[in-house]
Amino acid sequence: MKHLTILGSTGSIGTQTLEVVRAYREEFCITALAAGSNVSLMEEQIREFHPKKAVMWTKEAARELKERVKDLSIEIGVGMEGLLEISTMPETDVVLTAIVGMIGIRPTIAAIESKKTIALANKETLVTAGHIIMPLAKKAGVSILPVDSEHSAIFQSMNGEKKEQVSKILLTASGGPFRGKTREELSGMTVEDALRHPNWSMGKKITIDSSTLVNKGLEVMEAKWLFDVGLDRIQVVVHPQSIIHSMVEYADGAIIAQLGTPDMKLPIQYALFYPDRLPMEGERVDFYALSQITFEKPDEDTFRGLKLAYRAAAAGGSMPTVYNAANEKAVALFLDRKIGFLQIPEIIEMSMEHHKVIEAPDVEQILAAEAETYDYIMQRMEL
Repeated sequence: MKHLTILGSTGSIGTQTLEVVRAYREEFCITALAAGSNVSLMEEQIREFHPKKAVMWTKEAARELKERVKDLSIEIGVGMEGLLEISTMPETDVVLTAIVGMIGIRPTIAAIESKKTIALANKETLVTAGHIIMPLAKKAGVSILPVDSEHSAIFQSMNGEKKEQVSKILLTASGGPFRGKTREELSGMTVEDALRHPNWSMGKKITIDSSTLVNKGLEVMEAKWLFDVGLDRIQVVVHPQSIIHSMVEYADGAIIAQLGTPDMKLPIQYALFYPDRLPMEGERVDFYALSQITFEKPDEDTFRGLKLAYRAAAAGGSMPTVYNAANEKAVALFLDRKIGFLQIPEIIEMSMEHHKVIEAPDVEQILAAEAETYDYIMQRMEL
């Protein structure tokens, strides 16, 4: 039986992880859950899965949750202190990090230092602190198993192969809801338009990131660290059907790909049971019905988030943190209807041009760069 802690249990990845757990209840024991502010859903999860501990991000949410579950024998923690505590519980085998944002960095580091297997669904951890996380995991002998569909596909496509024989990583992208549109058309796009993803059911933030191709830019940076490859060997390919989740090209020209329906439970389940594959209910790819799969070159001039990501990754140091932080703030402003869609990449570029790169930043410097970027944007936007 695997003892599992889920950071971000009420979000899209967290709830789908618990769907996998429901299908294989005899295989799992949920030791701890953590969430932001969704007290009602957390209460439901606690009553169903009986974790020893649960953590809410705010004191108010933690206080409310404690009152709601006072009839149960469970410890309720709060904030970063609580996250660090449940990430290092002796009985936990696997920590699934699906919490949104850079608050996932410290718990991931703590879990690695405590020799926990990491099922990674938090992009920010590697985007901003890959130079810290990957050497630390190697030193600790800890596995980092990607939960993101594209990185899981790459991971699966490299199974049994020699890493030094990898020629290129082909990172597929659906193109999002605005694929093929011009900048003029994008200027009038609303929040509702951006949230209508053609293939995937995801949280709001990642869905907006998909519409700008920033999500793919973050995945490029993550792949660089996960698979130890140069940026020049990571190529983004738009594949609208989202059947091929990513591919790996080898020195002899052979390309190995992972295919499947667009369902996040597949990479989640693969990470939880690796190296085994267990049955999973759901649709299967019907090639007769599919009839064709197509590929396109990403339009980096219209969707500038991807080009800016390569620029940030090439600059290195603290620049990926600024890219990520600026995007987070810009997306939040867009969701609040305070800026237009095309202002998202403009804010990212503005923030990157303002920033002076810190080489090999430590965690404190990473978090400081994030805060400084937020402050700069609010000042410039006069918000």
